[in-house]
Amino acid sequence: MKAIVNVFLKEGVLDPQGKAVHHALGSLGFDNVTDVRIGKQIVLTLDESDPAKAREEVAKMAETLLANTVIEDYEIEITE
Repeated sequence: MKAIVNVFLKEGVLDPQGKAVHHALGSLGFDNVTDVRIGKQIVLTLDESDPAKAREEVAKMAETLLANTVIEDYEIEITE
């Protein structure tokens, strides 16, 4: 089973990397981009056959290590 964890800054948290990319895109002529937020994606391969158990375990991983829940949110996608 595969788990994909997308981690991104919470709304209202300053994203300097996203601002830099937004500025660079504008400099390259991509003027239709109104905002950029940068995050990270973590792909895990699990030895688990129950999607509910996998989601629960990955949520614990995200809460304890993968995301800084003070300033970051995360989404989990489980695939078989």
